[in-house]
Amino acid sequence: MLTVSANTGSNEVAFEHAREVALGERFEFGRNWAAFLKVLDEDRIIRAERSLAEMLEVNDLAGRTFLDIGSGSGLFSLAARRLGARVFSFDFDTNSVVCTRELKRRYFADDPDWTVEQGSVLDNNYVSGLGAFDIVYSWGVLHHTGEMWKALEHAAIPVTEGGTLFIAIYNDTGSQAERWRWIKSTYCKLPRVLRSPFAALVSIPDESKRFLSFALRGKPQGYFSHWKNYRNARGMNRWHDIIDWVGGFPYEVAGPSALFEFFKGRGFTVTAMKCDNVGLGCNEMVFRRIKT
Repeated sequence: MLTVSANTGSNEVAFEHAREVALGERFEFGRNWAAFLKVLDEDRIIRAERSLAEMLEVNDLAGRTFLDIGSGSGLFSLAARRLGARVFSFDFDTNSVVCTRELKRRYFADDPDWTVEQGSVLDNNYVSGLGAFDIVYSWGVLHHTGEMWKALEHAAIPVTEGGTLFIAIYNDTGSQAERWRWIKSTYCKLPRVLRSPFAALVSIPDESKRFLSFALRGKPQGYFSHWKNYRNARGMNRWHDIIDWVGGFPYEVAGPSALFEFFKGRGFTVTAMKCDNVGLGCNEMVFRRIKT
């Protein structure tokens, strides 16, 4: 079942988002996504569709309802809609809502089967009022809420009996994750003019290793080709990936076993996962709500 919510609290959500950004407590994901939409092309959209279908182990989503919690650029809401799902998208970030609406305008203007709103996953009343969905999707979002475990609890609410929950959460790497939490917090507190230089600076170690890897193989030009032709499975752009990573605050982490136990206790079982050798990246896990 899919219900269309009239979100009367969107103004309050927008105000709270702006307040947290002004205080340096939150990264402006939506501003980054707005820049990303300028380079979004058909190839990236197809890659997003493939990655979504692969993890859900389906060929299409025809006849399914799909809730995108934290829609960001709107890319995966678009992918789900193109795969045939009826889609409901919401995000806490004002500019992310604008981005998602822009993608709907470009590809599915006036489509009644794709709804976009501003809302917070931390608002129990809002999430509970959305209805039930066959697939609830939240990739790389819930660890940025500032209350990750509460967000994970709420993300389970709209999953229908026998339905699917697909999440991606930053991996717990102990002290390394704590160091990055400090970096991300620092980025958000810097004046805007210093943020990109700071992101470039902290990326030097990893980028140097990547360049050295190409150089040792006698192909230093490959490093620059990697940037120019950057494509990843989720359809992202290299620089926007870096900014999203360095600035992504609030920032919390969880290991696969903690996530498994959390959802096991709430009537879910794991059906797919990508948790090997992710380092500081995300553990991707797909859960199914057990039918009672």
